[in-house]
Amino acid sequence: MALGLTGLMMAINQTFALKLLGFYPIGNAFLYYLIGIFLAAALLCFPARKADVNRLPWYDWLLATTALGCSIYLGVNGLRMTQEGWEFFAPIEATMTASLTLLLVLEGVRRCGGWAIFAVALVFGLYPLYADHMPGFLWSNSFALDETIRAHVMGAESIIGVPMQVVANLIIGFVVFGIALTVTGGGDFFMNFATALMGKSRGGPAKVAVISSAFMGSLSGSAVSNILTTGTITIPAMKRSGYSAEYAAAVEACSSTGGTLMPPVMGAVAFIMASFLGVSYGEVMMAALLPAILFYLALLLQVDNYAARKGLKGMQPEEIPRVLDTLKSGWPYLLSLAVLIYMLLVMRMESHAPYYATLVLLVISLFRRHQRLSVRKGLDFMYQLAHNIGNLVAILAGIGLVVGGLSYTGVAGSFSRELLLYAGGSIPLMLAAGAVTSFVLGMGMTVSACYIFLSILLAPALVAAGLNPLGSHLFILYWGMLSYITPPVALAAITAAGVAGASNTRTSLHAVRLGGVLFVLPFLFVLNPALILQGPVDRIVLSSLTAITAIWLVAASMEGYLYRVGNIKHLARLVLLLAAALLIYPEWISDLIGLTLLGCCYLAHRVAWRRLPTDRPHDGLERQTEGR
Repeated sequence: MALGLTGLMMAINQTFALKLLGFYPIGNAFLYYLIGIFLAAALLCFPARKADVNRLPWYDWLLATTALGCSIYLGVNGLRMTQEGWEFFAPIEATMTASLTLLLVLEGVRRCGGWAIFAVALVFGLYPLYADHMPGFLWSNSFALDETIRAHVMGAESIIGVPMQVVANLIIGFVVFGIALTVTGGGDFFMNFATALMGKSRGGPAKVAVISSAFMGSLSGSAVSNILTTGTITIPAMKRSGYSAEYAAAVEACSSTGGTLMPPVMGAVAFIMASFLGVSYGEVMMAALLPAILFYLALLLQVDNYAARKGLKGMQPEEIPRVLDTLKSGWPYLLSLAVLIYMLLVMRMESHAPYYATLVLLVISLFRRHQRLSVRKGLDFMYQLAHNIGNLVAILAGIGLVVGGLSYTGVAGSFSRELLLYAGGSIPLMLAAGAVTSFVLGMGMTVSACYIFLSILLAPALVAAGLNPLGSHLFILYWGMLSYITPPVALAAITAAGVAGASNTRTSLHAVRLGGVLFVLPFLFVLNPALILQGPVDRIVLSSLTAITAIWLVAASMEGYLYRVGNIKHLARLVLLLAAALLIYPEWISDLIGLTLLGCCYLAHRVAWRRLPTDRPHDGLERQTEGR
């Protein structure tokens, strides 16, 4: 908690140029100090082995102290490092300090990100050592060991590269805002608000899970933490309403996964994307808005069709709060969100906005007893800050080694050129390759790590093939995100299964089936920039309508239920799926054919209805219509 408070004060001092006690370090020194503080916090919060979960061994204290000492040395010598070019030639003690820092970064990424990210960071971080032994376009001049260490620790493109700069300048503030919302009761408000909106409708608990996860995910950006907060309430409610444990867990897993894509706070990866693209975070946020809405609309349609097909009801009236009462109790959260969005989109004060929004929320909470920040909540706030940012810093410093290794050898550019050459300029082939690569890497890496890796290797090839740059980067992010709900890893599905007491395998399979519509979405917005709000207004409106129609048809096909018709058989489901595919393709002729197929389905149902004997009871009528 002391480390978290120190890191927060240092970030505020740097962001607002307060120069407290005359302290205002230059850029690289500030980054070294933050890395030391939060890497030390990570080494104290995340155990080296399972046996240390409930204790803090002496070597963790030693590693944390060493991390602080190394960062202080590097920070104090930050200006000298730049002026004398320590990246190329440095005193022996500086090289030794850099070696220790590199080892601590690797240990931090192993603890926080797991062995998969550790292996990726190690292999690509050491790439400059053996690049001259690689074949073809993977070949490059090699570096000596001391040169590689200095380049990674004292260079500007590795551990203090773009990912760490984004953490220092932007992400800390947004993490603070998200934690402030949580500790002051924002989670309860958004859950009650979702219940008030959707609780009465058929399959109400599942829709509450979707909406509440959208709200909470937009603030945390973490699928697992979302499941462990909202899922402990929504999953039991779904089970009480008639949903199986596996289906309830799958709904929560899919809903929580979408938080990475949901504005206004999309997780660390969105800020990194803005830096890579050289655009404002507000632009990334607006581009992701419609895809995020389509994501959650797809889930709502799926669970609604499922509830209609199974005959599931809504929640009991006594379980549903009134909308007005909920808004009266939770208006401070909405006000702070409004302040955040206004400062992001109108004033364009990205680094300052979350701090001001947090201040508004905390000041209002002082006058509201149930939301007031008590001593216990304040301590919890500091612990969550150290824990969450420590986790981010450890992982992104490790991924910085990947960025540095590929940048120093020049292999990143060569890889993109070769991919473009092998694809022969075929956009569908490149998108398929990108989807598979993002998906596979996402199985063993966090979304941020997967995105950073592929934004260097794959995104330039997609852009060179003529695709929209922002759409291409969102495409990579989206497919990396979907690995959370798909086997064999399916981290979000397994976490939700643990909460529901369900089978991991069956939950993962339910999540894939439920998320079938979601696998269509990235192709929609990467092929049609209008869906990321780029282009003429009329084109955006038309594309949005066709995309919504396509999602509706895919949901109807996946669940076997069509509005105004009822349950449908396999042939009708295939026709609807074909109609959806035609609507996805951004051409008016394909849209017209898709709508014609949809009209034929309804017309066939109407004809079948009229041909049935009039003395049939309604149940038999519906069954015979279903058969036709």
